[in-house]
Amino acid sequence: MSKTTLRKRIAITATSALVAGVLSAVATAPVASAHAAPGSANTLMTVGTLNGSLFVGTVSNTTGAATVSTTSTGGTTAALIAASGNAKSLGLLSKDTSSGTAQTATVLGGAVLSLYAPVGTAAAFTVTGGSLSSAQGGGATITTSDFAYATDLKTVFVNAAETESKNRVTSTEHAGTSVAVLWTAPSTPGTYKVQLLTGFYTTSTGASAMPSLTTANPPTLSGQITVTVVATSAGGSYSAAYSACNISPAVAAITAGAGTAGIDNTVVFNDGDPAYINYDLNDAYNANLSAGNIVITATNGALVNGGTSSIAAGTSSTDTELAAPTGRSVRIDQGTSGAPVTTTVTISFNGTTVCTKTVTIRGQVAKLTVSNVGVQNLNGTYIDNTAQWSYQKTGTWITGGSLFSVQASDSAGNVVRTDSTGTFSAVAATLTTTVPALAVNTPASTSTATSASSYAYGSWNCGASAGSSSVKIKYVITATGETIESSAFTARCAGSASGGSYKVSMDKAAYNLGDLAKVTVAFTDSKGNPVNTVGAVGANTWSLPYLTGVDLASALGASAASTTAVTGADGTITYTLTVGTTSGLTAGTYTGIVDFSVPALGTKATPTYKLSTGADTTTNADVLKSIVALIASINKQIQALQKLILRR
Repeated sequence: MSKTTLRKRIAITATSALVAGVLSAVATAPVASAHAAPGSANTLMTVGTLNGSLFVGTVSNTTGAATVSTTSTGGTTAALIAASGNAKSLGLLSKDTSSGTAQTATVLGGAVLSLYAPVGTAAAFTVTGGSLSSAQGGGATITTSDFAYATDLKTVFVNAAETESKNRVTSTEHAGTSVAVLWTAPSTPGTYKVQLLTGFYTTSTGASAMPSLTTANPPTLSGQITVTVVATSAGGSYSAAYSACNISPAVAAITAGAGTAGIDNTVVFNDGDPAYINYDLNDAYNANLSAGNIVITATNGALVNGGTSSIAAGTSSTDTELAAPTGRSVRIDQGTSGAPVTTTVTISFNGTTVCTKTVTIRGQVAKLTVSNVGVQNLNGTYIDNTAQWSYQKTGTWITGGSLFSVQASDSAGNVVRTDSTGTFSAVAATLTTTVPALAVNTPASTSTATSASSYAYGSWNCGASAGSSSVKIKYVITATGETIESSAFTARCAGSASGGSYKVSMDKAAYNLGDLAKVTVAFTDSKGNPVNTVGAVGANTWSLPYLTGVDLASALGASAASTTAVTGADGTITYTLTVGTTSGLTAGTYTGIVDFSVPALGTKATPTYKLSTGADTTTNADVLKSIVALIASINKQIQALQKLILRR
């Protein structure tokens, strides 16, 4: 088949098939690579996927005319030509980041797009509106006789078969040639499609030809752009939908629409920490905005300063800049060192508010609150393992002495960490022979109030005798030497349950079916003092008819952890039981048995209680008694009435 015959065939087939759309008859192209945004350097041809990428010239155009990615003799490849910026479009407003078959773009009416693609076969460009012109191929071996236009200029065929070995795009991923064309968009607003078709076969004479839609090898849809033509541009003005602004602990050149760019970081800012707001402003086409007036303000005396990297602390609550709002940041600092601040930072661009964020930076320690105070063992030290006590109170297993917890806060009531800004110690004047030493062993490592790690944990020493002392702790701020003292709290010393006894009491004398029963066990040491919270009360067994344990030992279906539990600071543990079983209960009075193994002097407790089904328990005797009482009352009333009548 001669090339003249081929061009005639293309002119006929293109108008009847390609222009009409061949989406239902084409194969699927390989996954394509990324695409540059308008105003950026053109995407290199070698970045694309052979027979799978369609590119648009995105480089800034100052010539006033669109130019195709021209070729030259001597082996100049379209990859190098694209890199030099020869593919220039006019009127391109937006372009998505893909280069395959799901691309989108927005252009002005009458815009001209410079299109180019890497191919390894013959190829065709086809459009549903507008016209094509200035088709080019990648080398001297592709001449004007290798192009064929449809009569309506909506399709152009390029004989760029793989057999043409000169001037191809070359890289480790590509071994093909390049094709390019200009597309003039319609002036009428609407939606149009631009397509790249590849996969044309080579005839027996070596010529490339377009297959018929009825053949077994239809062309492949290698690239497609859905183009929206608009009458006027909506670009150049701030768009909230395509912009991002977030709070962060560090400067970051975020990109709107990329990953978590618009999501605030939940980090807590401690005393002396700078906070940052990172932002990126785009227009309605998701394009970067040009330089403009940026004004940053902060309330409550916070200091602000804008920039892009290594931003120094600001010197006032207002900062003004003339800059492009792309990948920029704002640094926020406390207005007064050590003082907490909650500030609302507002960023405006060319008079439009584009970002408002509220940031809290905590201050230095101003208050210590002591809680969860236990009881130390006789002769115990502040480093002894008291992990069970801290676990029962805060859910955290602290092995290095933890009979009390401390939470520090700043002057605004914000919880603050204590592991890096100062040191704890006892207020020496409050120590006694009963409690001769006191220390905080584990400082708070976070300022998140809901975390158990926002507490510091400590304990104290005890002598050989039981007793208590009113003690205090203090915190010295390293930077300033300022000292903060806690309120006084009672540190008690006592013996363990192993040398004492226990008593069992129930919260009520009688229960109905379905009630909850509370059973309190009070442990005392050998001297009769409520026991310490260091030694466990040990294994225990319960036999209480029709009562089922909710938090007893495993024998009654509850947690076996109760065998390692310690008492409360008052030496007691209260257990919860349900009244009744799945089959109900039998009303009556019952005596149970409660047995703890640890107390050496302990004897089995035998609590007595009454159970009822909750239904009517009135007996015949009760009814008869009520009737007799009623008759007696009526007789008395009749006698009184008779006396009244006789008097008259």
